[in-house]
Amino acid sequence: MSNLKDRQPGELDQFDLAILAILQRDNTTPLRVIGEKVHLSAPAVQRRIKRLEQEGIIEANVCVVNGNKIGLPVTIITTVDMESERIDILNNTKNSFTATKEVQQCYYVAGECDFILVLTVATIADYEFLTRKLFFDNSNIKRFRTFVVMESVKASLAVPLAS
Repeated sequence: MSNLKDRQPGELDQFDLAILAILQRDNTTPLRVIGEKVHLSAPAVQRRIKRLEQEGIIEANVCVVNGNKIGLPVTIITTVDMESERIDILNNTKNSFTATKEVQQCYYVAGECDFILVLTVATIADYEFLTRKLFFDNSNIKRFRTFVVMESVKASLAVPLAS
């Protein structure tokens, strides 16, 4: 068995990877059950999880909510092109995106656009209102393109782990 004290921050062993795989499927799995599956004691599993959290490998423990079941059935993917990528303007735009509750995910990207946003709204009319607030009111946004999700084939935040 590897010693946690001898490892560098961010260094993962087979036990860490197995624990992460279980937690990515269901982070409410009891420590005892995780321990049985990875062949460690529950206290050892707890120490490892605490270390993974302290090192920022585990960023959050959340539940995934089905938007369809709570009245937010419309998912929109939007690409955004900026006029200028001057750092202060860019930071203001990032802040406006991250402060908007309808923005589920925001990526600053290299390529044909500057940002990719994933938004969740109740109706297309709600999205139209949001475009005025996020895009039309921002003079630095050159263009945005909208893609309405017809069906969610796969949506996951799970990170592929080495086996």
